[in-house]
Amino acid sequence: MSAASFPSGEAVRGSPPVVDFSSASSCFDIENLSLAYDDKPALSDLTLKVPRHRVTAFIGPSGCGKSTLLRALNRLHDLNDQVTRTGRIRLEGQDIHAREVDVAELRRRVGMVFQAPNPFPMSIYENVAYGLRLQGIRRKRELDEIIEWALLSAALWDEVKTNLHASAWTLSGGQQQRLVIARTLAVRPDVLLLDEPASALDPISTLKIEELIRGLKSQLTLVLVTHNMQQAARVSDYTAFLHGGELVEYAPTDTLFTNPRLRRTEDYITGRVG
Repeated sequence: MSAASFPSGEAVRGSPPVVDFSSASSCFDIENLSLAYDDKPALSDLTLKVPRHRVTAFIGPSGCGKSTLLRALNRLHDLNDQVTRTGRIRLEGQDIHAREVDVAELRRRVGMVFQAPNPFPMSIYENVAYGLRLQGIRRKRELDEIIEWALLSAALWDEVKTNLHASAWTLSGGQQQRLVIARTLAVRPDVLLLDEPASALDPISTLKIEELIRGLKSQLTLVLVTHNMQQAARVSDYTAFLHGGELVEYAPTDTLFTNPRLRRTEDYITGRVG
């Protein structure tokens, strides 16, 4: 399957515009990616492009491969000896599995935020400073400037600026998740991967996370996994529907939700099948 085409399946309407960016406008190029856990297939021959400085959502039922695909983008599966992979993932044209790739640097460039907030047991300030100190940044003035910028970017600065040395664990769940995003932003990634970042949060906190996601795409590329199709429709520019480890359909979000090309997609987004 080419990156600009859809898998075969029963069309429901005339073909809408397909996803087709030039290589210069794509951040990730995923080619024929297959992945298995202990020989049990999790992803099967996926090919798609992820556009630069846009929000791309992966949707689909539980166990369809969304989070598996997300974790493949910064090689988190390297930590599991039972995982086997074929195919290629390029970040800005560079094969992320090439021998010369520094995995630590890759994970700095491709930051990850998980479903449950995971602030470190230290102050708000030191949480954001953690990665900066690992990079050798020690001057207080420089740290202060970057930390303020990161907290502003994560829409948290006004809520914590008078209490930066309080424990991060004193924050609400939604604030903790925005702190984790600020901690990730502080090291200036090119990409932010978000795995169900608001699923454990209340509606008000969820709204703030969604506003943050929309605002961040001017700074970096975002890839979002969500079970919440309304959330995908609200925040993403492009949406990929996965099922059974396969890419079923990939299109601009408005097209996929209002004019899907395939019956399988329409059945899923309308709730006829799970």
